[in-house]
Amino acid sequence: MDMIPRWTADPVPGTADCEVPLPEGLVREPVALLAAHAKVLAVLSGEQEVTTGYVPAKGERPVPCRLTVGAGSWRDLRRRADLAAHGGGPAPDDGPAAYETVLDPYGGRGPADCVLHVAVVDRSLRLRYRTDVLDADAAARIAGYHLTALSLLGGDPDAEHGRQSLLPGAELRFQLDGLAGPHRELPDRRVHELFEERVRTQPDAVAAVRGNERWTYRELNSRANRLGRALLARGLGREDVVAVVMERDLDWMAAVLAVLKAGGVYLPVEPHFPAERIATTLARAGCGLVLTERGSTATLDRAAGDHRTLYVETAYAEDHADGDLGVPVAADQLAYIYFTSGSTGEPKGAMCEHAGFLNHALAKIDDLGIVPGLAVAQTAPQCFDISLWQLVCAPLVGGRTVLVEQEAVLDVPRFVDTLVRDGVSVLQVVPSYLEAVLAELERRPRELPDLRCVSVTGEAVRKELVQRWFATAPDIRLVNAYGLTETSDDTNHEVMDRAPDGDRVPLGRPVGNVRVYVVDAWLSPVPLGAPGEIVFSGVCVGRGYVNDPERTAAAFTADPHRPGERLYRSGDQGRWLPDGKLEFLGRRDSQVKIRGFRIEIGEVENALLRVPGVRDGAVVVVRGERLVAFCAGSRPRGADDVRERLAASLPAYMVPSAVHWHPGLPLTANGKTDRRALAALAEELDGAADGVCAPRTPNELRMAAAWAEVLGVPRDRIGPRDHFFDRGGTSLTAVKLAVALDRAISLDDVARHPVLADLAALLDDVPRAAS
Repeated sequence: MDMIPRWTADPVPGTADCEVPLPEGLVREPVALLAAHAKVLAVLSGEQEVTTGYVPAKGERPVPCRLTVGAGSWRDLRRRADLAAHGGGPAPDDGPAAYETVLDPYGGRGPADCVLHVAVVDRSLRLRYRTDVLDADAAARIAGYHLTALSLLGGDPDAEHGRQSLLPGAELRFQLDGLAGPHRELPDRRVHELFEERVRTQPDAVAAVRGNERWTYRELNSRANRLGRALLARGLGREDVVAVVMERDLDWMAAVLAVLKAGGVYLPVEPHFPAERIATTLARAGCGLVLTERGSTATLDRAAGDHRTLYVETAYAEDHADGDLGVPVAADQLAYIYFTSGSTGEPKGAMCEHAGFLNHALAKIDDLGIVPGLAVAQTAPQCFDISLWQLVCAPLVGGRTVLVEQEAVLDVPRFVDTLVRDGVSVLQVVPSYLEAVLAELERRPRELPDLRCVSVTGEAVRKELVQRWFATAPDIRLVNAYGLTETSDDTNHEVMDRAPDGDRVPLGRPVGNVRVYVVDAWLSPVPLGAPGEIVFSGVCVGRGYVNDPERTAAAFTADPHRPGERLYRSGDQGRWLPDGKLEFLGRRDSQVKIRGFRIEIGEVENALLRVPGVRDGAVVVVRGERLVAFCAGSRPRGADDVRERLAASLPAYMVPSAVHWHPGLPLTANGKTDRRALAALAEELDGAADGVCAPRTPNELRMAAAWAEVLGVPRDRIGPRDHFFDRGGTSLTAVKLAVALDRAISLDDVARHPVLADLAALLDDVPRAAS
């Protein structure tokens, strides 16, 4: 990583100088300057190991100087600088080395190609910097960091330097206040109450659509009220948890509103989740009441637990009154719990309150342009937190929710047809699904007359995808949305009408009432442009993890900069850009996102270690798209057997697509599992099994080429007996496969005939589409 973060809105070739006076009494001997310079480089780069060019004597060439800033006192840091200054050695004979930064305590001009040259000239500190990397304000800030470091080093040499910020008060205030989302007064209403207000003004307008079913505002509200009263009749109290185990249908929408209206806490559970997973979720949430529908209880019935079950059909038959419930619900009352993957092997339930829920819904309405009469597509699975705003935002402003059937989501041509048929104006999907939609539109261009805004979320979006989108649909805005379940969903929106200028797609600015800081290990903001952990403060921050004080304490804390506010540590790494937008740099731990689902590798590995016969195990991510498991044990099991046992406790998106057995897992020098070696091995094993012949017939060759395209597997490593889903295929990649083959096969064909040769045989009966 670069030591000096780029910070200029107008990069132009050239150099410039910034000179600041050195106050009287400030330590300025060469070793002290080196210690201060190393500290500045460490906070600018986020790295503890730093390298700089160092001029050991007046008139000499710079030599490489490497040192570890590390933990400890300023005195410790000065001692390390002294050792580094006297151990650098001479520069090589073949010419001066290239340095990003150079420190010259003796006032030389320095090499012309370095980004930053720091020198002491008479009684001043002079910075010469490249203007394509830094602007004048950034250079002045860096000069100030040097002066502060020198002052702290001389003032209290025994103080712990890591806990002392180099930022001046003005920059600190700007980061805490100037980069926050705009302030807005939230109405003293809850989401369901805003919906009730709309019911009173437009009772006969269509509020929700699913296929050929249409419910008006009046009907949706009536059904939600009847369900809510049935819950109250069974003793539902304030903040009691209600698990809703239902398919994504209109009754599900009524059920969600019913729980909120009754003052309960909505807990989504997908009907097809493994019984063990459902039982764990209900127990951890302390859930005593389950709201479900007949036909959605196959695994629920096998989930042991002390809970009562209420069927929506039963609730409707009880003929409760359908007027609004009028149950008082406070802004700081719990609204919902979403379970996410947990690194200890247990899922963790993020609790969010009504105020954060409302704030997020209003941000979506504003930034995505949801206005009366427009339709919002509801596409996300129930366990995915974006499903909630997709469900409720349109009815808050007089629009309608279009619940897109899962069969349509998995059939891209049908999905696009649904968008057109139902007049969808606002859509949010994960980037990988948008790629499938784009592929369909590029192959068969068609008008999307009502679509105004598409949002992507759940995983990093590539600039190339944004460019493709605007090449295909130049008049439809694209919004990159970023946030965490623990922060009431999305906290940042980057609203685009063209592709960004930089290499990465930024996360955008914080939405209203959200404060985002980029901090170091002590929760102090890092310099502008420097990498650090992204943390959140304000109304968006949830209450913690349900019945999980240990993990709550690790991630949620008091905001040290705003007494009385909660702060959430995301574990994401990011940096501020000069235009006030946030940029995502990656994760600091083993958490990954695959197809929009947040997965803790540790949870998958814990489940793997519970499989009989597995003595040791590890899971790696291949190409950011799929999980691969490695097992060690005395009695190897078949890959299908291992995956089947994992599927008994994990949702499908967390089950590794491939399982490999080895006598023992590779280790690093310090005895830890060598994940880098395993990732490389997974790539190597990603080809066809040994001894499998290559595709032979024209249709097998055509099918293999399509598999290679959608799975990201080299074509020469695909054989006729390969199994699509064992090679990493998913329902989404099956959709992409159908698109790549011009719909010559269907999603159902892939599910029924996953072996390449069998699937290729189907092409014999289907004429190839004209190109």
